Amino acid sequence: MSIKAEEISALIKQQIENYESDIEVNDVGTVITVGDGIARVHGLDDAMSGELVEFSNGTMGMAQNLEENNVGIVILGPYKDIREGDEVRRTGRIMQVPVGEELLGRVVNSLGQPVDGKGPIETTKTRPIESDAPGVMDRKSVHEPLQTGLKVIDSMIPIGRGQRELVIGDRQTGKTAVALDTIINQKDQDMICIYVAIGQKESTVRGVVETLRQQGALDYTIVVTASASQPAPLLYLAPYAGVSMGEEFMYNGKHVLVVYDDLSKQAAAYRELSLLLRRPPGREAFPGDVFYLHSRLLERAAKLSDAKGGGSLTALPFVETQAGDISAYIPTNVISITDGQIFLESDLFHSGVRPAVNAGLSVSRVGGDAQIKAMKKVAGTLRLDLAAFRELESFAQFGSDLDKATQAKLNRGARTVEVLKQGLHQPLAVEKQVSIIYALVNGFLDDIPVADIQRFESELFVWMEKNANEIFEHITSTGQLPEKEDFNKAIEGFKKTFVVSE
Repeated sequence: MSIKAEEISALIKQQIENYESDIEVNDVGTVITVGDGIARVHGLDDAMSGELVEFSNGTMGMAQNLEENNVGIVILGPYKDIREGDEVRRTGRIMQVPVGEELLGRVVNSLGQPVDGKGPIETTKTRPIESDAPGVMDRKSVHEPLQTGLKVIDSMIPIGRGQRELVIGDRQTGKTAVALDTIINQKDQDMICIYVAIGQKESTVRGVVETLRQQGALDYTIVVTASASQPAPLLYLAPYAGVSMGEEFMYNGKHVLVVYDDLSKQAAAYRELSLLLRRPPGREAFPGDVFYLHSRLLERAAKLSDAKGGGSLTALPFVETQAGDISAYIPTNVISITDGQIFLESDLFHSGVRPAVNAGLSVSRVGGDAQIKAMKKVAGTLRLDLAAFRELESFAQFGSDLDKATQAKLNRGARTVEVLKQGLHQPLAVEKQVSIIYALVNGFLDDIPVADIQRFESELFVWMEKNANEIFEHITSTGQLPEKEDFNKAIEGFKKTFVVSE
């Protein structure tokens, strides 16, 4: 078989014409030192702050310190296999996490990777973990209530959609229970919840997930976990991953609740990172930018204007105090960034008041704007009644003969405390909360023994559902109190059937 010279030259010309040169430029550096989850790398001159880099063993890292001769990188995963002299490659991508509806019902780590054994998450959308908070003109004042289902909070320290409300208290005072009850109460409320567990034991997170599953709340919840056994960088990143997942929904006009449990552990992880990166320590060994760590996270909570879709992102950050000291560095930082705080007190918790909310030290700077009108009306005097009771209670134990007015205040206060108690994972619909508080402030409980108050409450709800459901429906549909005569008649009708225990 003979091949003509013209054919050969035509083939060569064709090859030359179709030749494409793909030049792949990789920015590659070398590990100088590695240890404690931190690597120092030489040669990545063009690295960006917050950029993802890849080590030769496949582990990812994030550029933190951009210095003259090297880049300080936090390693996002196991660092035992990384050695001095290993290659590090730039990815050109700023740290980002997967977002979207596909994450609902899943448990993921700080990088958005599933850790619940249910297979991969099929989503193509991602968001950078750091992004600008909505500007002043993109926001709207908080005006819609976020019902927690907890009488003591919804009546005296109301939370609105788009608010940042700090939950603060010592360990083992019921902070996580407040968050879980709030998440459980969002069922059928058009709310997406994100629970970020920072530095918790894995068994604790498993318990939280199981509780949410049993209560039917996991369907609208994403759990982001960075457990105590994981490297400090993952604990530092977890809240940012959670808020980025929430922002995807907020900017699409939806309502989101993000719980950060808790930011004290994130601050400690950030302190560890900063000290290892040789950043100068400041007060209590925290770096100077620890305030900025939390402010740029919590400022991303907002109620967006109608022009931006009207979505909202509500933040419930937790901070753990030591022996109730809310004047320490991290608590005061976060108090100054948030729109109020719910203070849970050990003494109240151990005396059987659950949720153990100290109404005197707790405040909501949104206040009545985050309540329906019916609740605003009935709960107006509640805080004062409680404050007066707490003050009189300390004096009353020294004197036996009290005048009638003082005795009446003490009686009302004792019943107020009893009404505001609530069982674990038993959030109440707002119309039921309004009904029992109305009965309390209008004196219907003054002659009921304190020991019978809880039973009175539960039986009242059952009776009203059967015999006066129109009152519940009126509160739900209009947000207003029904006619006083109708309300009084219903409660008096129930009282006639209520049997006081001997």
